[in-house]
Amino acid sequence: MLPHADELAEVLLDLAVPHEDIDEAVRLSRRLRDDPEALRFLEGTVADVVAGMGTIRDKTPDIPVLPGATGPLAHYFPLYVFVGALPHVRAHHRERGIPQDITRRTLADVGRGVAWHRRWHGTGGVLSPRWLGLHFHGELYQLGRLQFQRGRIGSWTGDSIAAAGLPLGPHDPALALHVPDFMGPLTPEAVDRSLTLARAFFARHYPEEPYRVATCGSWLLDTQLKRYLPADSNIVRFQDRFRLSHLLPEPEDTEPLRFVFGTTDVPPERLPRRTVLERAVLDHLRDGGHWYLGHGWFPL
Repeated sequence: MLPHADELAEVLLDLAVPHEDIDEAVRLSRRLRDDPEALRFLEGTVADVVAGMGTIRDKTPDIPVLPGATGPLAHYFPLYVFVGALPHVRAHHRERGIPQDITRRTLADVGRGVAWHRRWHGTGGVLSPRWLGLHFHGELYQLGRLQFQRGRIGSWTGDSIAAAGLPLGPHDPALALHVPDFMGPLTPEAVDRSLTLARAFFARHYPEEPYRVATCGSWLLDTQLKRYLPADSNIVRFQDRFRLSHLLPEPEDTEPLRFVFGTTDVPPERLPRRTVLERAVLDHLRDGGHWYLGHGWFPL
């Protein structure tokens, strides 16, 4: 369930955990191995993460807090859960014939979560562990610049697709697109390459799931961005691929702050204004505007 020090360090390297976090994570793991109750809790949590491996779940389970744990051990506990789940998801990938390089790049998102935790909180840990549960259940894959999540069409998006004349509706298969950080610019060429990879990947490895549309829900699809960004910007060209089905009614002002600046704790007037996008996000909020999550789709 939890490898000993030398092997654990190698596993963490495989998951792209930053080097500065490996020593502490290995050291704290001894406290888990020496506590039978904690090990049983870890085993049960891993079982929940991998239950129904490869199926598309309606809801991804949360990673619970280790009872009695505080500080660094509590923050690193999800990391040990993913180490325990690693053999299960690798077995699923092998059964589906998924190449090892795709497995490695997909599960390396753990390292991104650890890096984000240190960026946000200044300590070791894993940010958004529930999100990473998708990777360790065979539901999400990194293919080039983008990540693709196996899923189903929602009701509002289904209405938009039906209105466009496609013979699809709610609960039919759909690939949800996600745009990860630390992966370079979102150029049209990079997006095209990812889509080409995804069409071939899912047709080969999940042939029973015919994916005819791609969907996305993101602040990147808020059409207000077009007021500020040039028409040939990467974000506008990404938007233009989609047919917008709806905007969520409640503002999500923290989303662009989180992804553009990496923080929501700094007052907007103290944030940098180096790029067109940074100035757009801040000027819009300064002038009393709000940002929203847009949802859209396009045929694959």
